[in-house]
Amino acid sequence: MEDGTIPDGSLPPAKMKLVQAWIEIHWDELMADWKLVVLGEPLFKIEPLR
Repeated sequence: MEDGTIPDGSLPPAKMKLVQAWIEIHWDELMADWKLVVLGEPLFKIEPLR
């Protein structure tokens, strides 16, 4: 999770760039949700890619 890589599968390059940009924009929110997952707590909603 810490490096933003996709563990399985692949995306076309153009889609991958969009996902990477979304990750960069929402990095702090993603890390906060990751900590909640580890603790078994409910996640916060993160704005989807548009």
